[in-house]
Amino acid sequence: MRHLIKTILNSIATICVLPAVILYWICAAVLGSQNAFPGWSQGMSLFPGMGGVYLRRAFYGLVLPRCGAGSVISFGAVFSHSTAQVGTNTYVGLNCCLGDVTLEDDVLIGSHVSIMNGCRQHGIERLDIPVREQPGVWPRVTIGEDTWIGDRAVVMADVGKHCVVGAGSVVTKSVPDYAIVVGVPARITGYRGDFSEVTGESSIPNTPVGVTV
Repeated sequence: MRHLIKTILNSIATICVLPAVILYWICAAVLGSQNAFPGWSQGMSLFPGMGGVYLRRAFYGLVLPRCGAGSVISFGAVFSHSTAQVGTNTYVGLNCCLGDVTLEDDVLIGSHVSIMNGCRQHGIERLDIPVREQPGVWPRVTIGEDTWIGDRAVVMADVGKHCVVGAGSVVTKSVPDYAIVVGVPARITGYRGDFSEVTGESSIPNTPVGVTV
């Protein structure tokens, strides 16, 4: 019965967002998807409660390359790129800011998290040209399956599967699978589960705990 109710609610939400989706496609055809998409994402973020969750899931399911079943995108969470992907049963908390990202299945993202496309989005080498006009690089960021990112973390690089990123941490370099990282910049403090079982190695690599990741 519960599954049937969810199916009905998802269908209703899809019907409700169809006018918005059509308008978005028109805007994207005129302005380009990258110019049109952020404003629509900001608008969709403002619907409160469970109704907003269903509406956002329906909208993103039609306009993003992937927005998996059971995903939850909370109030105030916005995407800046139309190429973002959201996996099945992935949760995005309140007021998150997400760039060109891939969130794999069962990812859990706390509130007020920022996932940026690297830390070199603007060039700063030249002083005769404003920073806003200097070219940068925008690597796509992937958050691996079953990874939990705590509240107010800032992520600028890939995070592997089954990882934990502590609240308030700043991730500047890639995080390996199963790692637990905390701090500014984020450092490995341990690994989830039995390390030998998840990696096939007999002990944690010969790298001191606390290495910057």
